[in-house]
Amino acid sequence: MPDERRGVRLGVDVGAVRVGLAASDPHGILATPVETLRRDVSAGSDLDRIVREVGEREAIGVYVGLPRSLSGAEGRAAGLAREYAGQLAARLRAAGSSVPVRLVDERLSTVAAHRSLRDAGVAGRKQRAVVDQAAAVVLLQAALDAERTAGAAAGEQVDPVPSSGA
Repeated sequence: MPDERRGVRLGVDVGAVRVGLAASDPHGILATPVETLRRDVSAGSDLDRIVREVGEREAIGVYVGLPRSLSGAEGRAAGLAREYAGQLAARLRAAGSSVPVRLVDERLSTVAAHRSLRDAGVAGRKQRAVVDQAAAVVLLQAALDAERTAGAAAGEQVDPVPSSGA
């Protein structure tokens, strides 16, 4: 991997109620959970938290999961993820950051996250608190693996869009 690709990447799993956040190591090899944020549609405090995390970790990229059906079709959830990614890109730009936001296919990431948590002995009710982080880890790890294979950033670049609610 070229030196220019060294740096932390963040993974974001967007849900209607919660947002999972994961981060890679500086070499872009391993994804680990960071936290679960409460989705804040009105004020965007979740978006602001991710912007702060980008700055604190000196991240070089943010991957947002794009939920698709098994056939690859995009539904309502994909539209919401696209909107969220655009709002995040706009907040980053407003904060003076040029860090790119990219959408990556997250098919079955939540299923894989639930399976991993169950295999680790995490009970059903306790899974709810961390499954979004685990899904963010799954999607970020897939993006990191794709980066290493292709030698370039994974997914599709997102253009900043103004926030409709914040």
